[in-house]
Amino acid sequence: MVAGQKLVDPDWLNTNFPCLMACPAHSHAGRYVALIAEGRFEEAYAFARGPNPLASICGRVCGHPCETACRRGQIDKPVAIRALKRFLCERYGPESHHRLEVNPMPGPRRPHKVAVIGSGPAGLAAAHDLALMGYAVTIFEAAPVAGGMISHGIPPYRLPSGVIEAQVREILSTGDITLRVNQAAGSDFSVTDLRRQGFDAVLIAVGAQRGRGLLVPGIDLAGVHQGIEFFFKTNAGEELPIGKRVIIIGGGSTAMDVARTAAREVLRQRGAGSDVISANEKGTADATRAENCFPTHHKGSQGIHIVCLEQRDNMPAAPEEIEAAVAEGIILHPGLGPKRILGHDGKVIGLETLKVQQVFDREGRFNPTFYENSEAHLACDMIIVAIGQTTQLDFLSPDDGVEVSSRGLIVVNPESLMTKSPGIFAGGDCVFGPRLMIDAVGDGKRAALGIDEYLSGRRHAEPRIEVEILRTHQMPQKFLPTPRQPIPELPIEQRNRLAEVEADYDEETAQAEARRCLRCWINTVFEGSEVDGSRCTLCGGCVEVCPEDCLQLVALDRIEFTPGTIEALRNNRRLLGVELDDLAAEELGIIAGSVMIKDETRCIRCGLCAERCPVKTITMEAYQLVSDEPGPLIPVQAQNVNPLIAGSRKDRQIGGTADRVIR
Repeated sequence: MVAGQKLVDPDWLNTNFPCLMACPAHSHAGRYVALIAEGRFEEAYAFARGPNPLASICGRVCGHPCETACRRGQIDKPVAIRALKRFLCERYGPESHHRLEVNPMPGPRRPHKVAVIGSGPAGLAAAHDLALMGYAVTIFEAAPVAGGMISHGIPPYRLPSGVIEAQVREILSTGDITLRVNQAAGSDFSVTDLRRQGFDAVLIAVGAQRGRGLLVPGIDLAGVHQGIEFFFKTNAGEELPIGKRVIIIGGGSTAMDVARTAAREVLRQRGAGSDVISANEKGTADATRAENCFPTHHKGSQGIHIVCLEQRDNMPAAPEEIEAAVAEGIILHPGLGPKRILGHDGKVIGLETLKVQQVFDREGRFNPTFYENSEAHLACDMIIVAIGQTTQLDFLSPDDGVEVSSRGLIVVNPESLMTKSPGIFAGGDCVFGPRLMIDAVGDGKRAALGIDEYLSGRRHAEPRIEVEILRTHQMPQKFLPTPRQPIPELPIEQRNRLAEVEADYDEETAQAEARRCLRCWINTVFEGSEVDGSRCTLCGGCVEVCPEDCLQLVALDRIEFTPGTIEALRNNRRLLGVELDDLAAEELGIIAGSVMIKDETRCIRCGLCAERCPVKTITMEAYQLVSDEPGPLIPVQAQNVNPLIAGSRKDRQIGGTADRVIR
């Protein structure tokens, strides 16, 4: 290491970038949220869209792991990152009237061709990044339209088809990408066929499009359907008669979507003169108005029931999805498991349930147990099973050389996503099982890197870590007292099969919500040096001024240095050059002195400690992962993060309001 340089601990980076590190596509949520707060919307959109080719879709239906990780949630509620992403995409995304182009031009044309099987989120993301790298990509899609489960498995009241079409058009225009629909693997071509046709690499991204079965008596009765089948038919506009009383089995996101879609089908079929409501109801003005919309008394949904193993607080679906279903009149029956499906003359007439004792065993494995003699009957004339999805890989043959695990998933190298067969890659749910859509996007981007490295023989550079020394730093006014801004929603009585339920923030509300961000990528750094005359004088001013009590200045003899701690400090001395300046790790438990302890999880980045420090030992520094290549930012790994910052503090503070020092 060159004198005057330092290393940054990767664990520290991970804990200080929670939203960024939680996003499989490595979208820098904090950056675009902060730019929204400042009213710099175009710049914010560039940050949101840059790494994520499905940003407009994610702005509506992403499972938002970034919000789950958001440190603001430890104070009150997390920042509404997904809604803010949508706010930007509504203004500058492909679905808007003022589309902002943020993609770089495709790289030089490469001589290789790549086939992508499946046009879901993994396939689209891979095709997008490969096209930017200069490859000719052909996507093979079994359905008549692109999108995979995005198009067939998400109801239009959550994700309008127009948004999907606009996003797909944008991706297809990225570079040399050809989409071939109505081309099913297994019947129209095989993986081996694609290699014979001259494709140098193949990505299998077929998702998990088969509903998981339920092994109970009566499952084959007429009127029992799979949730995936139900979605495919309703999204395609097929007629699927809905009875007076429908039971959905399952407690996840798919079950919530199925239930809310079934409720809308009830309302749609009312207008067609179905027997869902009585003749007297049909004759009323209210029933006429309810032809396509929910009546205010929710009568259109009261025949829709959800039965699930978990209690409501432990249901797999997101809390907001459960609340939305209940708000639309759907009735929950938590803590019940199916024992058998009841039938008469070959048709379903009800569900027999058992009361759940526990869902998981002591080892945390899924192993439901039930109370004896707790049987109960729920009458119905339709059951939809929505307990999960599984893969359908019967198109693979031994000639393809692709290994499938005992779980029915394709086996790949976890880094490159290449299968056991050279040149054949796989990603998304067909490899890792059903996960969030954004996980599939991240897989597609990783696969694109793996394919490029396989075809070109070159390794992609790690992301640089850009450090910005902030001369001045000030958090937005009232950033702590401001509560989470509710996401606007369509009133219940105006909802129908197609009307989008969630609406968009206006500018004022978006900026108010964005100001709640704690700006976690900005950190207080204690880094004084004798050369700069900025050694800590132990005045304690920073401790006194800290509003969150996250700083403590304590004597060394109050700190326990275990043998493991001493060894870790000794082995990571390069990371702790400032902390161990002129000291050996073994001396810490012997010598007299003081130590500053900071609780990073409580810090709100107010900057008061840096402002108070009389000798400028404390500075505010902003950290950002930067990649110069198309594709995802490579996940930060302990063995390869090595951001070097050259020069003394005096040398770095040159020109402008801040100096960027890049590895």
